[in-house]
Amino acid sequence: MDFNINQPVAFDTEKTEKLASEYSKIITMLGEDPEREGLIKTPLRVARAMQFLMNGYEQDPEEILRSAMFTEDYRQMVIVKDIDFYSMCEHHMLPFFGKVHVAYIPNHKITGLSKIARVVEVFARRMQVQERMTTQIKECIQKTLEPMGVIVVIEAQHLCMQMRGVQKQNSITTTSDFTGVFQQAKTREEFLNLINRK
Repeated sequence: MDFNINQPVAFDTEKTEKLASEYSKIITMLGEDPEREGLIKTPLRVARAMQFLMNGYEQDPEEILRSAMFTEDYRQMVIVKDIDFYSMCEHHMLPFFGKVHVAYIPNHKITGLSKIARVVEVFARRMQVQERMTTQIKECIQKTLEPMGVIVVIEAQHLCMQMRGVQKQNSITTTSDFTGVFQQAKTREEFLNLINRK
């Protein structure tokens, strides 16, 4: 199923009802009354929200790139930076969110710029850890476009650190992964300088 934020989402009725039933039980176990006025529709809302937030399992990121792949004799750095994302930490099922910066150097194949952002979205809409998500985005672009190199940097805030545990509200976690020509320090430095420009 390919979710589009501009289109109404069609949820699987049976799955939604099963999820809502389980969330109703959770609300009860936490000491609340799911029949209370403010909570009557909460299990259904959460069931729908979780299906939307996890819709990345139902999309193929490689196919997204291939759907707008073109032959072009361009061999300079292509950067898509400041891609906003929201994901769910698989350890506590709390959100983490921030920005993704992606660059690749084409080797005769390019893709539509919006497709890079969509690939980020697909991997973000799964139960994740930031480190894995960084590598998945890199590997998807490398495998599909076969560029001279790819680099991905993610900067994120994790609510599992801010709302619970150490409760450090201003901490930022940065991860990176790269292939090919980005293994050269000079090329990485050029990328980092470009994404840090305001």
